[in-house]
Amino acid sequence: MGAVIIDGNAVAARIGREVQAEAKKLEAQGRAPFLVAFQVGENPASQVYIRNQKKSCEEVGIGYRLDELPEDATQQAVEEHIRMLNADEKVTGMILQMPLPAGLDARRVQLTIAPEKDVEGMHPVNMGRLMYGSPRIGPCTAMAAVELIKETGVKVEGADAVVVGHSEIVGKPIGVLLLGLNATTSVTHIFTKDLASYTKRADILVVAAGKSQAMWMRYQREIKKGGKVPLPDISPLMKADMIKKGAVVIDVAINRIPEGFDASGQPTKYTEGKSAGKPKIITTGDVEFEKAKEIASHITPVPGGVGPVTVAILLRNTIECARATA
Repeated sequence: MGAVIIDGNAVAARIGREVQAEAKKLEAQGRAPFLVAFQVGENPASQVYIRNQKKSCEEVGIGYRLDELPEDATQQAVEEHIRMLNADEKVTGMILQMPLPAGLDARRVQLTIAPEKDVEGMHPVNMGRLMYGSPRIGPCTAMAAVELIKETGVKVEGADAVVVGHSEIVGKPIGVLLLGLNATTSVTHIFTKDLASYTKRADILVVAAGKSQAMWMRYQREIKKGGKVPLPDISPLMKADMIKKGAVVIDVAINRIPEGFDASGQPTKYTEGKSAGKPKIITTGDVEFEKAKEIASHITPVPGGVGPVTVAILLRNTIECARATA
């Protein structure tokens, strides 16, 4: 019997309904939630994300606005604009669109956002609350991963949990959240010696390394430099034989990589239809899904797992920020 596929879209829809109900209550109290996205310069890659943000907010009754500053905006101008938003009582939450133009210190900009308006949960004050076990607002992807673990109904207390990936916004906070639920937690990464010796004992396995994407991007950079480099290994980091029978597997990574390579080392291309001549780019996680689902008890798909829940948690954080600034 294969694993139960954890439906992130269904979980996100449930959270969305809860958020919508809370947004109506806050509006009736004269404290309507209002989120401002903040972008410096033009970034075509973020346009789809911004449109999705706006649509998601509108669906649950959260006000939304995009503030844009020119590409050549100074550090001082960016920080002053954020301070203005901090002081604006109508604005209950803020999100900084990344990346920022070269020359701007993103960490300093993030620190300028008032903690009570930090819907991404990245301010040190909010990270500190996470460490103390009282995270009202936390990093969205980390909170989403833990939400999906809870969704399985599997007992977390006393379980052996392993996190693969140690980024500040995903891996580390997931580890802290699992420790807060009394799981015995190990945080590993792609440089961990004998990674499988950790993952094979995990009752709960969260994989958030983005290994395939990193290898593909590194390869592209080397090719642009004119270097002659071997084709990258973009196979899944987490093979099925590295997973304990009956484990809960949460695949956080979103890798946008070629489906394969042709004899000349170029990404394989579509040969017919509207996409003819374009590279075949697929979206995958860090886990060897088809084989892993025959071993795990529960597993998230990519896409359709952690991704939609991350968006839902952003909306829930926005509600929490609105409460905090009331």
